[in-house]
Amino acid sequence: MIDFLKYRIACAVYSICLIAAFVGAYVYKTNTRGEAFTYSIDFTGGTQVLLKFDKPISSAQLKKVVEDAGWHGAVTRDFSSQEVLIRVKEVVSDAKGLGERIRAAVESAMPGVKVNMEGTESVGAGVGSALRYNSAKAIVIGLILMLLYIAIRFWSFALAFGAVVALFHDSIVMLAVFLFLDKEISVAVIGAILAVLGYSINDTIVIFAQIRDNIKKMPGVPLYDIVNTSINQTLRRTILLSFSTALTVLSMFVFGGEILRDFSLCLLVGIVFGTYSSIYIASPVMMLFYKEPQTK
Repeated sequence: MIDFLKYRIACAVYSICLIAAFVGAYVYKTNTRGEAFTYSIDFTGGTQVLLKFDKPISSAQLKKVVEDAGWHGAVTRDFSSQEVLIRVKEVVSDAKGLGERIRAAVESAMPGVKVNMEGTESVGAGVGSALRYNSAKAIVIGLILMLLYIAIRFWSFALAFGAVVALFHDSIVMLAVFLFLDKEISVAVIGAILAVLGYSINDTIVIFAQIRDNIKKMPGVPLYDIVNTSINQTLRRTILLSFSTALTVLSMFVFGGEILRDFSLCLLVGIVFGTYSSIYIASPVMMLFYKEPQTK
């Protein structure tokens, strides 16, 4: 039997350092550029156009071309050496028409370069701001509802609190990866975070259900041993489920194209750390608040 809890302190230190790094990076980026995260057009408002070129181009040169054409404050993001996303502050009802004007302006300013418009979308600033608020609210409400569900399901504050701390940890880790890599936060990414919370809580509930059953079957046994036994009893199921799900998401990350890349990255990080937190965050936190005496 593997003694998982032997590493609980080291894992706690690792997670605390990761969260501290996230907070530090968040404060630093907020102070230096005003916004810690890079938000997609869904949240900021404006119009974005994905252009594909027949030869590699410089995003800095492309930005200058777009601004010289009259779209000041344009932001570019490289998808590859031949694919660049351009975001402008202008909001129009005909996003495709604006995208075509940008494409034509870029193509005329770069002789010998063929430019194709791969896609475009437009979101109003008010809609984007409301969507950002509602997305944050959805995550907070989700955590609260899961806390209530587990408290009622197991009739135990210790188990409920341990599960929610693990979910909070998973949310922070996913956001930290996007902050460190300067990836865009989009509606799809928020959806991936909520999906991972549901996935992670399911894994945690399976372990907690086994712990509850073993507490009844093993009277007098220290909680430390009961938790270790329960984790080992559910380990095969945890590994098989996490591995098979991760393979599917990894294939989507590799072959799904740029549109699905951030979404699948968020899912992949969430699956890995969701499994980690179910074992090394949820269970040790639960032990801290459980009323039964511990001998180890």
